[in-house]
Amino acid sequence: MDTLQSMKIFRQIVESGSFSKAEDQLDLSVSMVSKHLSHLENYLQAKLLNRTSRKLSLTEMGEHYYQRCIAALDDLEEAKQVVSQGTIHPQGTLKITMPVWFATQKFADLLAEYCRRYPKVNLQLSLDNHHADLVGQGFDLALKVTAYLSENLIVKPITNIAFHWVASPQYLTQFAQQSEQQWDQHRGLIPTYTHLDQHFTDTIASDNTLMLYQLALAGQGVAYLPSYLCEVDIQAGKLQIIPHPANRNHTLYVAYMNRQFMSAKVRSFIDFMAENFRCKKREYPF
Repeated sequence: MDTLQSMKIFRQIVESGSFSKAEDQLDLSVSMVSKHLSHLENYLQAKLLNRTSRKLSLTEMGEHYYQRCIAALDDLEEAKQVVSQGTIHPQGTLKITMPVWFATQKFADLLAEYCRRYPKVNLQLSLDNHHADLVGQGFDLALKVTAYLSENLIVKPITNIAFHWVASPQYLTQFAQQSEQQWDQHRGLIPTYTHLDQHFTDTIASDNTLMLYQLALAGQGVAYLPSYLCEVDIQAGKLQIIPHPANRNHTLYVAYMNRQFMSAKVRSFIDFMAENFRCKKREYPF
């Protein structure tokens, strides 16, 4: 039998004062109420109630156990309420993994607006260009720009972000003076966390997008960067887009494990991202 259910029935017997009243409260037969009490006494190897034809009374061990039962059952009910509230009102810690290039003022302002809207949610952000195991590393969701998505993830496309090959005007001027503009003669600022189907005779490699971005600004080569990171510099003339077939849009996804029993904090962030990027697309599994 279910020992937790037996504990609840034992409590009800004591508080009702009789088996028959407990039966009415629990919508169980007297025999079933009696079976649950017997199960609990066998489980504990202790007599909990003195029973006569007229009244019930707790044994010394029964009194002690009853007090512990009240505390334990109340704690469980309180925990249930806390968890249930978390599926209705956004609260608690929300762990998110995202690419390093989200470390921009633009995205920080967006997160600040989310925090103002949902003040009971505490954000825990991990910025990493490498693949993250959502379950193994305890993340609630991930922001991803990739063509390769795990089969066990549910993903929601949020928006398209343009990626361009860019370089500083100083670099392009020096390059044009030094050699013919053949692509493989550029110095490539290459990410080590993904594969680019481009070949350069001279490279600087890094696992950090922000470092590649700063190297591009410093005139050290050409880098394949998201417009989300460098659009202000392009507008200001600090970086220039180099025409190339690889310049194209990539989809930004929010990825999470399962829709079932989704917490309010996860749902609130997904909806907030969709709202702010103004992308109305359906969810679908990969």
